[in-house]
Amino acid sequence: MTPYKRVVITGTGAVSPLGNTVQENWEKLLAGNSGIGTLTRFDATGFRCRIGGEVKNFATDTLLDPKEAKRLDMFCHFAVAAADQAVNQAGLSGSEHGVNPERIGVMVSSGIGGLGTLSQQIQNLLDKGPGRVSPLTVPMMISDMAAGYLAIRYQFQGPNFGLVSACASGLHSIGEAFWMIRRGDADVILAGGTEAGITPIGQASFSSMHALSERNDDPTHASRPFDRDRDGFVPAEGAGILVLEDAEHAARRGATALAEVIGYGLSGDAFHITAPHSEGLGAARAICNAFTCAELPISALDYVNAHGTSTPLNDKVETLALKRALGEHAYRVAISSTKSMTGHMLGAAGGFESVVCALALKNGVIPGTMNYQTPDPDCDLNYTPNQCRELPLKVALNVSLGFGGHNAAVLFKAM
Repeated sequence: MTPYKRVVITGTGAVSPLGNTVQENWEKLLAGNSGIGTLTRFDATGFRCRIGGEVKNFATDTLLDPKEAKRLDMFCHFAVAAADQAVNQAGLSGSEHGVNPERIGVMVSSGIGGLGTLSQQIQNLLDKGPGRVSPLTVPMMISDMAAGYLAIRYQFQGPNFGLVSACASGLHSIGEAFWMIRRGDADVILAGGTEAGITPIGQASFSSMHALSERNDDPTHASRPFDRDRDGFVPAEGAGILVLEDAEHAARRGATALAEVIGYGLSGDAFHITAPHSEGLGAARAICNAFTCAELPISALDYVNAHGTSTPLNDKVETLALKRALGEHAYRVAISSTKSMTGHMLGAAGGFESVVCALALKNGVIPGTMNYQTPDPDCDLNYTPNQCRELPLKVALNVSLGFGGHNAAVLFKAM
């Protein structure tokens, strides 16, 4: 049997409410800045939740031809911006990179796809009739179009698709890309997530299920993962994308490996369409599966970038899952939720937070969990409250949980 290949990260890209480059995001995460504010994308008067993590100062002018930009939903715009960063850092831009394009894949996913496009075209249908609905509505709306368009943009002709597992979409994509490279299906895969769901229908829907924070008068402190007074997540948007690559392939072409992906675990709760399993069984199983995949002892783990959404149930259950999976080591490992600063980027969260894990390992520092003021007896682990922390990091874990009971866990190792 051919031994499994090692998989490394050779490029990173990020767009979030904190910034439009990896460096800007990283600096603001370490400074404890918040990207959350009062919504400007639409008039939210009358909405229970009038705050969100909007991407700011974002323009497509330098990314896309104006006509091309109009043919793509905003979730694809964010994907292009993040992917360009990752591809350029990995040395895969242009036609002279020397890699067989048939061996480069794209697996960039979205949890809800072109919700803005769908909303606008429904309005056109109601106001103006069926003849005024754009013929590009379906291709602009469908969640796989980020992966499809990026493949066209860079002429990457290997495995290409976008999977949908709600808020776990980005991390599942990275995990599946890891396995595809590991077993030799591709040499390089562009993987991660993107989302642009801050729309009236999205905001109203999440509000109706009482999932969102209603701290409208204090937006920068609204996302408070693991704090006793958390009252819901703050919706956000953006993209996080990695270039994953066969380690030997990267070395041959002189690419710099930023971190290594060493394990992937996934599971299904089979419990409820929105709530996580009340005892954290599914999430714990995904974490354990990642360690089994990596053939790594639990004691080797240094840092967890938690899902940490700031909802009462999620944070309690995720804490239970970490205890169940890690045992006593759960009390020793450093944990943080960067959603305290970005808000919840839904299908893009796992991609963005994987970029954070890679940077944490490379720089030996982890972002803190902001807005942690009142301890919760149900959340009694070390959540790195309110400031970043320097640590000698070797192994990091990223966890994502999605509506439908979808659980993903990916382990990263420092180079």
